[in-house]
Amino acid sequence: MPAKSKAQQKAAGAALAAKRGDAKVSDLKGASRSMEKSMSETELEELASTKRKGKPGHVEDRT
Repeated sequence: MPAKSKAQQKAAGAALAAKRGDAKVSDLKGASRSMEKSMSETELEELASTKRKGKPGHVEDRT
């Protein structure tokens, strides 16, 4: 599943770095912290590798 916004892509990248041990989990905040806990490394890679061109900065969650 591709990222829907640049913010989601950046959060996935931060969570992926923490999951791999390149960053501290304690430094994560908000969405990236919950992503790190709930998603696999493969899922995070897929979100983080989404192309940014044409993506909005943020997308409001309307569920």
